[in-house]
Amino acid sequence: MDIEVTRSVEVASEVIATLIAEARRARGLECCGLLLGSAGGQGAAARITQAVPTANVHPEPARHFEIDPAVLIRAYRAMRDGGPALIGFYHSHPNGHPRPSAGDCEHAGGDGRIWAIVAADTVHFWRDAPQGFIAVSPLVVTA
Repeated sequence: MDIEVTRSVEVASEVIATLIAEARRARGLECCGLLLGSAGGQGAAARITQAVPTANVHPEPARHFEIDPAVLIRAYRAMRDGGPALIGFYHSHPNGHPRPSAGDCEHAGGDGRIWAIVAADTVHFWRDAPQGFIAVSPLVVTA
């Protein structure tokens, strides 16, 4: 299931807190994980209700991230079986800015999913659109 490419997304306030906590916990390494919720569609915004931390399996976790492929497969299967939608992904830039890096752009799929990037206790959201990343101003909501 592809995510409808709209500019709006709702994010539970608990998700923001989790992302910042995970980035702090990583202590100089890139943390990463999944953003789950409801896909929206037909005029409704996608809603991110859960941040699920995953292992960063990249061989250079201080500079790059790679979500454990087994976790991704489980998330896609759960979504297919009626579980929460995979809205997108998150990772941190421990020594950078909360915007897509050259490496992020190189590995983006253009599938419309949301990428949350955490840096310096700040979270910015981006839509991975076919033409490149588009900044998203989320509506932060309480769950």
